[in-house]
Amino acid sequence: MKSKISLLFFVFGCVLNGISQEAPLSPKNNPTNIDLLKSETYKMSWYMVQDSTEIQIGTVQTEIQKNKDNISIITTVEMKQSPSKWIDSTVVSNNNFKPIYHSSYNQQRDMVLKFDNEITGYYIDKQTNTKTRISEKTDKPFFDSNFYPQLIRLLALRDGYTNTISIFDYNPKSKIGVITATIKNTEEKTINFKGELKEVWKIETTDDISNNKAISIYFIDKSTRQLLKQEIDFGGRKMIMRL
Repeated sequence: MKSKISLLFFVFGCVLNGISQEAPLSPKNNPTNIDLLKSETYKMSWYMVQDSTEIQIGTVQTEIQKNKDNISIITTVEMKQSPSKWIDSTVVSNNNFKPIYHSSYNQQRDMVLKFDNEITGYYIDKQTNTKTRISEKTDKPFFDSNFYPQLIRLLALRDGYTNTISIFDYNPKSKIGVITATIKNTEEKTINFKGELKEVWKIETTDDISNNKAISIYFIDKSTRQLLKQEIDFGGRKMIMRL
């Protein structure tokens, strides 16, 4: 009897160990439904929340082009207090969302990344006027960090859904390399969106880019998978993006 109990504990421990070591989502572990992603252009209004008052600080436009071989995503950020735009471009494979190219241009820095057997490109810090050549090798599969908010829309979401996502980010002031984004919780909700009741997935996420200090909550329409709203909480400061 004692040996049977020991065997049960051993088997149970192996099961738990297998669950805890489940591989994060990546191009090689990709359960998404690619058909949910469409070519589209949408714009979000960006607000800072101060004492429950929303103050618009800018807009974020996202253009998605889905082609035969790849998907390109161009994000244009316009801030009310800045004359220049922030433009990010991301290209991923149409097959499994493996990253191909990423560029980012704004007042603080310019960056270009090309993904192949190794990651090459450059990073220009406009504050110090220095240019760094990028040559990074990785030993695990990953998504581009700029793509994972789109990836979330394509998952087989359900109440209580959690997971980790393997992403690559290059930021000399934060993280460089393959890191993790985490879906902490998923909840089915009904919200009032511009006077209309919408059934949504409320998805709480965080990532290593902010040392998991920033919490992003996405409100995704259940039927269309359109991102309706995003709330960001970072150290007590709150921002909202709304379609």
